[in-house]
Amino acid sequence: MKKTLLSIFVLMAGCGFVSCDDDEPSGIKTGGGNKIEIDPEDEVDEAYDFKIPTYQDDYSAIAGWANKDKWNLANVHDPSVAYYDGYYYMYGTDASYGNEHDKATRGKHFQGKRSKDLVNWEWVPGPLNDAPSWVVTKLNEIRETMKLEPIEKQDISFGYWAPVVRRITVDGQTKLRMYYSIVIDNYIKSGKRNTPENYDGSWTERAFIGVCESTDPANGNWKDLGFVTCSSSDKGMDYSRASQSNWDGYFFYNAIDPTYIVTPEGDHYLIHGSWHSGFALLKIDPSSGKPDHELGLPYADSTSDLMARYGQRIGTRNSSSRWQGSEAPEIIYKDGYYYLFMAYDGLDVPYNTRVVRATSIEGPYYDITGRNFTNGRGDCYPIVSHPYKFSKGYGWVGISHMCAFQNRSGEWFYMSQGRLPVNVGGNAYSNAIMMGHVRRIVWCPASPDELDNLWPIALPERYAHCTEEKKITSEELVGTWEHINLKYDYAKQDVSTTLTLKADGTMEGALSGKWSYDAEKKYLTLGNVVVCVERELDWEASPRKVTIVYAGTEKSLNATYWGKKVD
Repeated sequence: MKKTLLSIFVLMAGCGFVSCDDDEPSGIKTGGGNKIEIDPEDEVDEAYDFKIPTYQDDYSAIAGWANKDKWNLANVHDPSVAYYDGYYYMYGTDASYGNEHDKATRGKHFQGKRSKDLVNWEWVPGPLNDAPSWVVTKLNEIRETMKLEPIEKQDISFGYWAPVVRRITVDGQTKLRMYYSIVIDNYIKSGKRNTPENYDGSWTERAFIGVCESTDPANGNWKDLGFVTCSSSDKGMDYSRASQSNWDGYFFYNAIDPTYIVTPEGDHYLIHGSWHSGFALLKIDPSSGKPDHELGLPYADSTSDLMARYGQRIGTRNSSSRWQGSEAPEIIYKDGYYYLFMAYDGLDVPYNTRVVRATSIEGPYYDITGRNFTNGRGDCYPIVSHPYKFSKGYGWVGISHMCAFQNRSGEWFYMSQGRLPVNVGGNAYSNAIMMGHVRRIVWCPASPDELDNLWPIALPERYAHCTEEKKITSEELVGTWEHINLKYDYAKQDVSTTLTLKADGTMEGALSGKWSYDAEKKYLTLGNVVVCVERELDWEASPRKVTIVYAGTEKSLNATYWGKKVD
């Protein structure tokens, strides 16, 4: 299933979900890069009491709106996180198992959660109760220039997708700033809603990105600032679609899935896009939160004219395709590089995460092998996350559309949704169960010969705030592991196999050859792949328990190693 300006709302016997955006958190001040900046009065103590989480991953029994205070990380889709006023605030796409989120009476759209420890979360209202009036006004202003009839609000099919939230300080005030997507799912030509019987030979209407701000997110008090950008075309006013099987999309840029960054120099940028032709980079005025120039009409007769106004294209999975499986950009800055994460493929099962990087915000962006993502030179690696299954439990699919952020101690985190596979517990709609996954990121060497060439990989087990009581030693690593080779296998879970690390420094099972360990750097070398080891929770064990995990890659592997010690 893909996110497009066609309807991606899927109904499954009353259990529906909508797909969309991502986000990444980081508290950012002007010139602060993409990091949480600590106010002098803030305490940086993250030493919360460690308690093993007991909530169940299959939350269908408490999915009703009346139980929202018990949800914790249930019903999370396309999350974005920012730290503000003592809490990590997370917001996401309008989506829930059974569409229970529709029962909210306040803050209905882009509902969120907040947490002090990244483990225990409580519901908070979103910024919108209805589509802002500017959306309909702007839509019909554009339609008028195209000599099309207006669409009345009551006839519009709205989608509320993938916000990104950041803590910023501009003009002397610290606040949360959110960019959000609202999709209009009506046909361009007739203005009718996107249904098979209404198909009129045209593409569906555009998406809009708006911006809002808050100094009181706990109570859902946000000020909407209005229009930022919208889907834009390099095909002028030729919005015709030869058939519903034709994917040569009208829009060059799809205005969904925004991500936002302040560079070390203090420049503000919005990046957005999905499927269609790739990701757009748009410079933002820090004070207004709007583009720093007039965009003009959202259509042009050439790509160069369009990009001059609606943003430079900084990446594309396939430069010759208008229908590519890449979306949900997320960007962070670390140690001289801009790391651009993205989601690959359909969201129901195959969703997986990749990352590329550049020394300039404008690119070019390269993957670990040197492929040029800005020019669309093939699939990119490393794999940051992928559908997987350890020997116990059902495993997870649809693990992407992530955000990356730092906690106040400086550790990097990855957050996304994870979906259960179909038919878990006999539930044919279990793939609509979306649990929020928070994972630590480890920075892994590209090869044993390039220990300073570091790339971000998510750990295989979710974060539970385990305390590091002692250093991990070589002796602790000896024993039985479950090893997963995360590789690109479309719509399939990568399944674990047994790996034994022997006391004599050799391996058998999933891998063979020799292993070694650097306890100071926590680098475990498995043959020619260096992985990073950490203590995390074994979520599949019964009862759950603390164990050791690893994650890492190698620049010619085109895959990622995940592992967990089980004996």
